[in-house]
Amino acid sequence: MATIELDKICKHFADGTEAVQDISLTIGEGELFILLGPSGCGKSTLLNMIVGLEPVSSGEIRLDGRPINDLDPRDRNMAMVFQSYALYPHLTVRDNLAFPLKLAGRNRQDIERRVAEVAKILELEELLHRLPRRLSGGQRQRVAMGRAMVREPAAFLLDEPLSNLDSKLRSRMRAEIARLQQQLQTTMVYVTHDQTEAISLGHRLAVLRRGRLQQVGTPRELYHRPANLFVAGFIGNPPMNFLPGRLQQGRLHLPFLDTGIELPQERVLSDQNVIVGIRPEQLTPVEDFGSEPQLAVTLSLVEWLGADAWGHFSLDIDPEYEHFSLPEELDQKVDKAGRVQGMVRLDPACQLNHGQVLHLKIDTGLLHLFNPQTGSRLDR
Repeated sequence: MATIELDKICKHFADGTEAVQDISLTIGEGELFILLGPSGCGKSTLLNMIVGLEPVSSGEIRLDGRPINDLDPRDRNMAMVFQSYALYPHLTVRDNLAFPLKLAGRNRQDIERRVAEVAKILELEELLHRLPRRLSGGQRQRVAMGRAMVREPAAFLLDEPLSNLDSKLRSRMRAEIARLQQQLQTTMVYVTHDQTEAISLGHRLAVLRRGRLQQVGTPRELYHRPANLFVAGFIGNPPMNFLPGRLQQGRLHLPFLDTGIELPQERVLSDQNVIVGIRPEQLTPVEDFGSEPQLAVTLSLVEWLGADAWGHFSLDIDPEYEHFSLPEELDQKVDKAGRVQGMVRLDPACQLNHGQVLHLKIDTGLLHLFNPQTGSRLDR
């Protein structure tokens, strides 16, 4: 196991691109740590700098307290698993697993022992004689993992390892990687753009946007207390709903409600414009209007997914709420007609269809409030 420390890491390319900007974080021993963000956010570049495939422009990387910036990749005692598997097509599974040990000059008995141990852990024993072309995608991924494992590295670095698999196989491989990490208790750094992958696998997550670190924490921390608009919209499936709002004298006003929402005393902030975040499960369909704050929406689509059902709706944004804008990387947008899309979690046994009107009670205790200018969370 190993501790990996990143201290003010920056990466600038020759064309002027700032891929990574001033990132500092610590990855603990035996931790499955996720680097999460959209394409182009710098997560793979950061991983390549940790393993030594990319030089660091400034800052320091430490492995168990020892600086490793100037070490070659082979001297860092880390194993990389790539998206493309990178298996040798002319070698059997056995020879693919043995290759790193042969390269390191290990003796034959040691190689055979390690290959047998790893093949048993990954359930590859019946496949050792096969060539990669005769393996399924999941089997190839297990061989790629095994080739990294035989070296007994201090840390595993995985770059989008499940991207080439279909959705059913990805789900199974996620469970296998989690089981493997628990069994080996080895430090893992895992890069993905898939937030479902991230929150189901990671002990902690680091969310990146445009080369900058947005927030580090457990999946629950990021889900329930996102630091800013970007994290709030990126974590969660379906994503958080965002609406324009205004704080006045301790009450939250939304353009769709006749009366303001009274906030708890500990959440009262100064009068200002805000962006309000509401997760789909925090909206509850009710039979008719009552005393609680409610939205009236018309369903534009109902998605039935077996154990879940999701209702889509849209709301008109009053022009006076001109402060309402969202990060371009998020799915939710304000369209040209000035309408914003939203979603609500429905009872999967419901018989609702598009065009029907719903009254949605708002769970006011779980609202998220953000600064429209900076995107940062207001009530920390």
